[in-house]
Amino acid sequence: MTPLGSIASAVLRATPWRLERRLEVEARRAALSRIGGAVGAMVLVGILLLLTGRNAFWIFWQALDAIFGRQRGIEGAALRAIPILMTALGVALSLRMKVWNIGSDGQFLMGALAAVGVGIHMDGPGWLVLILMAVAATLAGAVWILVPALARAYWDVNEIITTLLLNFVALQLVTWSALGFWRDKEAAVIQSTREVSHTLPGLPGANSVTIALLVPLVIAAALWWVFRSTTIGYEIDTIGGNPRAAGFAGIAVRRRILVVMLFTGAIAGLGGMLQLSAPGAQAMNAGFSAQFGLSGFIVAALAGASFWGVIGGGLFIASMFYAGIVLQTKGLSVYIIFAIYGVILTGIALGEIAARYRVVRRDADEAASHPGAAVGTEASREAGP
Repeated sequence: MTPLGSIASAVLRATPWRLERRLEVEARRAALSRIGGAVGAMVLVGILLLLTGRNAFWIFWQALDAIFGRQRGIEGAALRAIPILMTALGVALSLRMKVWNIGSDGQFLMGALAAVGVGIHMDGPGWLVLILMAVAATLAGAVWILVPALARAYWDVNEIITTLLLNFVALQLVTWSALGFWRDKEAAVIQSTREVSHTLPGLPGANSVTIALLVPLVIAAALWWVFRSTTIGYEIDTIGGNPRAAGFAGIAVRRRILVVMLFTGAIAGLGGMLQLSAPGAQAMNAGFSAQFGLSGFIVAALAGASFWGVIGGGLFIASMFYAGIVLQTKGLSVYIIFAIYGVILTGIALGEIAARYRVVRRDADEAASHPGAAVGTEASREAGP
């Protein structure tokens, strides 16, 4: 059960009702439930804004205009979506096996750092340098999660702790590179690494978005096909459902866990290279990540590890971030913007619960074992006709 599901179940424990998990959840039902949660949350936000004397309709219109009113807004949201989608896809892959990779931010940073090392030290044709940057970033992301993957697969060490702690190590290495061994000595104001001289080709008709936007779409399609049509995908889902049963069925559980975790790190690491190769982001500093890994984790969790759900959720979250930046320039407090983010994300999470669980009345045996629920049941019977 999800954390929010556990909280809801605890609240209902003192009532004659309980949460019952649905055996199967249709993709359409889950998507509509999440969308309904987001819409409900936005309605609630609008009411709260109106009660505090703010024009909710003006704010909503300005947010839509910031994103869809001009090409710059669409491209700005797309640029922010690329790193979020890459980290989210890595996390979603691990969640299919019930492995919680909290370290995608660190893997993202190490991938970008490896790409910087190749980009600033290697001379050659631009296409060759970019390919080697991508290879280095992919390998660096996989290597960065190697120790947590081995610990989880062979010694059953909690991957949440190990992957999370490595985020801080990665951040310090990036800071060290920006202040020390790869520092751009010509930059007097912002301390960062030297700039990579090559960027990916732009999309036709776009001013700032590169072909990097196509990479998460291709990865999502490939992962969707793997889990829909191959034995490997079936085995990963089986491990996520019941590792012990998967082992009895002859599946190499430890090897699958190791390989999947390495792939999650590789995807996040490649995301670091894609971010680095975007126009205007060709150098690294302490703020390079901008919590893309955390955003990716939220997107993957709220999407229920659905790869196409990750694409939709990542674009939505990136659009909210970009609209928030524009609304700050129009005088809306950053604290209000963060509160709006939180309410909307909570609404999506509640929609996820509504899709996966249903509220049912306890039977007599359950009511007897829950005194609070029994009292509620008896009271409801006395009040009935």
